[in-house]
Amino acid sequence: MSTALTRISRRRALQGGVAGVVALGLLLWWMLPLGEEPPSGTITFSTGTRAGVYQEYGELLREELAKDMPQLKVRLLTSDGSQENVQRVATGRADFTIAAADAVDTYRIGGKPVMDRLRGVARLYDDYVQLVVPPDSDIRSVADLKGKRVAIGLPDSGVRLIATRVLEAAGIDPEKEITPRSDGIDTGPERLGHELDAFFWSSGVPTNGLKKIAETTSFRFVPIDADLVAKVHAQGDAAHFYRATNMPESAYPTVQNGSTVPTIAVSNLLITREDMDPRLTEWLTRTVIKSRDGIGAHVHSAQLVDLRTAIYTDPLGLHEGARRYYRSVKP
Repeated sequence: MSTALTRISRRRALQGGVAGVVALGLLLWWMLPLGEEPPSGTITFSTGTRAGVYQEYGELLREELAKDMPQLKVRLLTSDGSQENVQRVATGRADFTIAAADAVDTYRIGGKPVMDRLRGVARLYDDYVQLVVPPDSDIRSVADLKGKRVAIGLPDSGVRLIATRVLEAAGIDPEKEITPRSDGIDTGPERLGHELDAFFWSSGVPTNGLKKIAETTSFRFVPIDADLVAKVHAQGDAAHFYRATNMPESAYPTVQNGSTVPTIAVSNLLITREDMDPRLTEWLTRTVIKSRDGIGAHVHSAQLVDLRTAIYTDPLGLHEGARRYYRSVKP
């Protein structure tokens, strides 16, 4: 090979190396703020029931946060669900949490004095209401639940909130015209068919608690059609956060057999308080967005976290730290 060709080859190799370094630099800029010492300390994250999506998402997010902020300790607290989560953050018992938008707005409508402290970090993914019955049940609609033993969720859960509204929209008094039970996803599936005639659940899909049951036991979903959702909307207040949709056929393939299920969806929000450190919140927001695919490989619903929609945290305004992050990546 001639000396001239050798020089050209070296120059091209050098140019390629520089391009690689630039690309790596851009990647690192997206992942972490260069030149900054990662935040440290301890935060408390309120999740949900042990068999639910909130808990699984919280565990996986903690792992991702440990990669980006190794000196930050994340303490997870299980909970009844959305309503308890909102209360915990508002009152300072937790620093971050996930809660359904209707639960956040219900807390706001309740006139709690600490509501003004709450701020949004990101809109995450949608919860789907899942009304589950045994395969041979005579329950074909929500109206058929009258007189039945029905699990309507833990007292401070988002499930309890939405199940109560759905029952009332169907003309059923949830205290007098059913036998209400306080089971969640951790106990509802195993009691179905002998202690329960039906149970409500609301979460991203699939939920491990149901997915595991579907592998060995048969059950059926009861549809919540658009006409009933319209009646729920007519209740006003936080009910406007619900929308009629279809649970995708891929949620529980062995149960749905290729069919979608008419139901209600409501968005989930990652929330914190106004006084949370802006820099820590900015870093946490960055981790939430960039870890979507990693967490989504285990929690399917997390694949729907999207930078373009994450900023819409209604009914809460964005936390300053989250706003800084979204501005930094704005095209």
